Amino acid sequence: MSTLLEVSDVVTCYGRIQALRGVSLRVEAGRVTCLLGPNGAGKTTLMMTVTGLLKPQSGDIAFMGKRIAGVSPSTIVKSGLALVPENRLVFKDMTVLENLDAGAITRTDRVKVREDRERLLDRFPRLRERAGQQAGTLSGGEQQMLAIARALMSNPSLLLMDEPSVGLAPLVVQEIFEVIAELKKDGVSIFLVEQNVHMALRVADHFYLMDHGRIAFDGDAQALAEDEVIRRAYLGDRR
Repeated sequence: MSTLLEVSDVVTCYGRIQALRGVSLRVEAGRVTCLLGPNGAGKTTLMMTVTGLLKPQSGDIAFMGKRIAGVSPSTIVKSGLALVPENRLVFKDMTVLENLDAGAITRTDRVKVREDRERLLDRFPRLRERAGQQAGTLSGGEQQMLAIARALMSNPSLLLMDEPSVGLAPLVVQEIFEVIAELKKDGVSIFLVEQNVHMALRVADHFYLMDHGRIAFDGDAQALAEDEVIRRAYLGDRR
């Protein structure tokens, strides 16, 4: 199994505050890798560092064997990595179709872009129904679907998803995770940041737990479920 993303001893700071304190992890091709952790643990900081929005103070990041630490976000997107950001962040004044086209802005294969847009509208029929609507008029779940589809329009080798369930009703969360499961079945490689451990256990192959800017757990679903501290803190097990 090949490694798509490798983060090696990365330190990222906000001024004098270390948000990431020597983080190392791997994301394998064809799998869903999940990063768990409480608010403030550094999960979003890691996503921003991987995508070039923040520059690490030290350490290294390799994507598909090439160093990307400190590289511009646009270059990273062109290399095949796409982010579904926390809180969706769709372009609210643009239509659904315009948002999808924005996701393909780095691509030059316009015929294939149109084909991919049609394929994604087939995958997300509610987006097709609302193709001409401004994204800001969509429900939270529909905006999340649009954010996922927009990221997929870049035709990424790796999809990063930052807290896709945040702020959504339980039934919508279930629907979003069904989409993630379908993407996995289709062979899409996913690096998922999530706090909903119960839902993540349904789709993820490998787990990391981040706490205070460090990796505190590294293992598969069975090891995660058997870890007493994680059971008590994240799974509600009070035995």
